[in-house]
Amino acid sequence: MDTEDRTTNDPRCTQVTVMKVANIAFNMLIFIITLALCSVLHMLLRPYSQPRIISEAIVGFFLSNLPFLRKNFNDDANTALGYVAEFGMICHMFVIGLEIDPNIFVRIPIREAKVACTGLLITFLLSLFITPMLHLSYEPSIAFDVTISLVLSGTASPLLTRIINDLKIGKSDIGRFLISTAVISDLISIIVLTLGYIVFDPLDDFAFRKVRDILLILAVLVIQTILAAKCIPFLMTWVDSHNPQGKLMKGPHLIVSIASLVFVCSLSPWIAHFNMMLSTFLAGIVMPRDGRLSKLLTGKVKYFFGLLFFPVFMVWVGFQVDFSEFESHNLFTWASIAFLFAIIVGGKVFGSIISGIMLGFHWQDSVAVGLLLGIKGHFHIFMALLAEQRNISSSSNSSAIVLVCFLTFIYAPMVVKSIISRARKRSPTQRMALQWLNPSNELRIVLCIHGLENIQSTINFMEISQGPEEPQMTVYVNDLIELTETVASTVARGEGVDAMTITDAGVIEMRENITNTIQAYVNDHCEGIDVQRTLTLCPMATMHHEICTLAEDMSVSLIILPFHKNQQPDGKFNANHLAFRSVNRKVLRYAPCSVGVLVDRGLGSNQLTGGTQCIKTAIIFIAGKDDREALAYAGRVARHSGVKLTVIRFVLDTSGSNTSSRITRSRANTVEYEEEMKEDDEYFAEFYDRHVATGHVAYMEKYLLNSGETYSTIKSLEGEYSLFIVGRGERVNSTLTAGMNDWEVCPELGPIGDILSAPDFSTTASVLIIQQHKLRGKLQGLHEEFSIM
Repeated sequence: MDTEDRTTNDPRCTQVTVMKVANIAFNMLIFIITLALCSVLHMLLRPYSQPRIISEAIVGFFLSNLPFLRKNFNDDANTALGYVAEFGMICHMFVIGLEIDPNIFVRIPIREAKVACTGLLITFLLSLFITPMLHLSYEPSIAFDVTISLVLSGTASPLLTRIINDLKIGKSDIGRFLISTAVISDLISIIVLTLGYIVFDPLDDFAFRKVRDILLILAVLVIQTILAAKCIPFLMTWVDSHNPQGKLMKGPHLIVSIASLVFVCSLSPWIAHFNMMLSTFLAGIVMPRDGRLSKLLTGKVKYFFGLLFFPVFMVWVGFQVDFSEFESHNLFTWASIAFLFAIIVGGKVFGSIISGIMLGFHWQDSVAVGLLLGIKGHFHIFMALLAEQRNISSSSNSSAIVLVCFLTFIYAPMVVKSIISRARKRSPTQRMALQWLNPSNELRIVLCIHGLENIQSTINFMEISQGPEEPQMTVYVNDLIELTETVASTVARGEGVDAMTITDAGVIEMRENITNTIQAYVNDHCEGIDVQRTLTLCPMATMHHEICTLAEDMSVSLIILPFHKNQQPDGKFNANHLAFRSVNRKVLRYAPCSVGVLVDRGLGSNQLTGGTQCIKTAIIFIAGKDDREALAYAGRVARHSGVKLTVIRFVLDTSGSNTSSRITRSRANTVEYEEEMKEDDEYFAEFYDRHVATGHVAYMEKYLLNSGETYSTIKSLEGEYSLFIVGRGERVNSTLTAGMNDWEVCPELGPIGDILSAPDFSTTASVLIIQQHKLRGKLQGLHEEFSIM
């Protein structure tokens, strides 16, 4: 007892404890500084489109090679950091395998497989021929040369996917092609490495394993694969059935699931001493990708990697790559770097060109594909450092391979920039508007609603907008819900990093009622409309961005927004949705397609689907692209049997001698005015021949002198029509609307829309104000779904 007391009170023991705590605090401080510097440097490099791994590598190399840090970062911390890096790579390989669809072995994409195999084979042969002359290992070894050749010929598919998505070409044809090709290349190289690991033992100078050991590894891998493919899916299904969506997963179920995954992945390393990274990769391939647990693990691991592991991994790489031992004075070292880089780039590019000739690709596309498929990532860097740790390669040679890996993704943004530049030249400007919509293409509409009060008007709008049955129309009925503190308290986090689920009973009931009502209409009355439900849940300040993103992702031609005021039974407007006025204004300004604002004053009071109701509709056509867009929509409305459409064209009377007529005649000589009038006349003539001349649409002209007569003419139409369709007012030198904006109450509706939607106009006439897709001069950005190959 006295001995224990003396030990406890020994000042030397206390000093050792304090030093350990200080070292732990120092190491934690270094990691915090690393994360902060990575974020700051990434923001500085963002204008140059450099991937985040660049900032992580620069910060990791800089910090880990500071003499002060190397001196104070003890061996225990370095060893612990190595364990973290190895554990992270095990999880990294598991996620890579989990994201690979096992159906790729059944339905092999032919084009991607040809490019992947050609580039991989040529790079492998070049490396196998050249690397023995570079003396990368201490002792000549054909097994090591084969291994390093496989590493050099592979592709870092996770890193390439991240770069492609960050640079906004993930939905293009070349982006999708690159991602699929990189996955196949990654899969082939790792599987061949796995076969090599089964036959050769890298821990014993790549000596041949005994037949007994090979059979043991194969047997255990077969058992592991069966467990991963059959037993784990059964467990995941059971867990999903006891953990419904929108609720937190039960702790015991989560622990049992993760423990089962760890057991299956550890089976071959535990019994047959197989490599843990390769084991988790193989297990991840055959495990189900769907299911709550798989999505949860993928989301959490990716979040952990992006936030913490990758920066820490680069710090560990920096500690392993000791530049003081790098033989920079030796020209042979620089020659090795040049040759290794040439092997990777030359082999991939040459292979892509050969396969591109067979597949009919443009040579520039083949070169770009080859350059991007040469990207190496964390797995390849880890393998290079592993060779040094196993005393197979020198520190200088491992550092050279690591530097070559970094060189392969520095040029990626420049290659993508070249792809986008060529796509801009080769792809025509895409105008997402009804006027330029090919009749053989389906019409896609985002139809936004505020709640239950918009259900009937939504159904009637879809009814009159349907047009011909072929091609069908796709409508995305989008609920607009403001994310207030009350709503936020009912939101539960889902499986992904950003996934959320609303648990509020009122919101769920409202959305279910809307869905059931609309779906019942589609099932009973129409077969040409495909309705999909979406939700915009965010603060008012960013709601316009979410609506525009949805429209862009779905490639829609028209967004319909409800007016920010609702009409009450007494005919007056209420201000229940006044906050949405700012949302409507921003969508009109930033929308990637045409936009319509629907002022509902009776459109939703009657059911048009039964065939007993008839709605008298008028379109007012003056001039300009917005009016042409409204006329294009009216062409679809005219085909509905329950709609009696009348086209009212306001024509400027230039025969008079008043001042406005003389000003208009002088302006008519401008090139812009003449081109606009020519487009109006041509498009209106086409509409007239198709609809008016055939007797389906009525037509009248109103010759007016000024905006005063325009106002009085519009007021005279009160009570005659139930729906007005007008353009918002993008017109060139239109005397008929000049000065009207001086007394507009809602300028976002345009001068004509503002008059028609005013409280003193009518209580039964709904108004649809349409704005055509705005193209702001030269194309500033490239739509993700472009085609170049």
